[in-house]
Amino acid sequence: MTLTRYSAAVALIVALTSSAFSSAFAADPVFPPGARVGMTPLVGLNKARGFIGFETEDQGVKVLIADLPAEAYGEVANAFKTVPGGVGGIKPESIETAAGLAYYTVENGKDGAATVRRYSMILPGPTFSGYVAVQVPENAARIYTDDAVRQMFASAVIRNEVPIEEQLGLLPFKVSELSSFKNIRTLAPGAAIILSDGDEKTGFETAPFMIIGMIGSTAASPNDRGRFAQQIATTIPGVRDGRITMSEPVRIDGQPGYETRIDATSGKDNTPVTIVQWVRFGAQTSMRIIGSSPRTDWTTAFPRFRAVRDGIHPRT
Repeated sequence: MTLTRYSAAVALIVALTSSAFSSAFAADPVFPPGARVGMTPLVGLNKARGFIGFETEDQGVKVLIADLPAEAYGEVANAFKTVPGGVGGIKPESIETAAGLAYYTVENGKDGAATVRRYSMILPGPTFSGYVAVQVPENAARIYTDDAVRQMFASAVIRNEVPIEEQLGLLPFKVSELSSFKNIRTLAPGAAIILSDGDEKTGFETAPFMIIGMIGSTAASPNDRGRFAQQIATTIPGVRDGRITMSEPVRIDGQPGYETRIDATSGKDNTPVTIVQWVRFGAQTSMRIIGSSPRTDWTTAFPRFRAVRDGIHPRT
């Protein structure tokens, strides 16, 4: 497994203008909203407006921060050790951070017609791998040098949890009821969140969990809502041998919706689960609320799911 696989999984974005290198660093590590990886950004880099990371005011240089699966770090580390000279002329480097030994690569590339310098770093987290991608355009490379980016990489730190209020504040809707779920995790920043009793180590499927998010489509007409709801119910990740047991229209927070229930198996232990999916239809988008529970816990889990659903409201 090579670093290229993970570099391709996260879009690299473009890069920076600023003041003199002698004053290149701010004082303390900064965590962009929703991120579990923070660092001391180079002077001129501020929290990004459209993604998790940092960017300059003119959106020239951007630093993208993301989570990868926990096993990604180990696979990349093994690949670096197996092929220390790198692949395709890109030689991997290592660097010590507060989170542990990190690995990064540097390469030249193109963004359209412009020449850019690209940096990719992976570092270990307790239940995830941190990923940082930097792209510097040629006209900023004299200020934001390889050494400057390396120093920024070295300042990287990890936090195990993002405060719940911070995660919920990124969503385009309000969630006022959490039904005593033990863990809250952002899945897609500003778009989707998971509430669970399990975690990344134990697996989510062996205990009740919910996924709440927006999807960028809706039913073409009121008569199409049932077909739309059942079609997207077949795309729930990790579900096998699913069988729809009920699908009917409902009202959710005063808006038209559809409730669909599924019996299936899920997870590496083939846990028998019952799943409920609620779709709340909007003019151009829909809200999708999924609740999954081991079948033996369904009676107590369903009221929790419904309480969370009824506590979701638009932001005003």
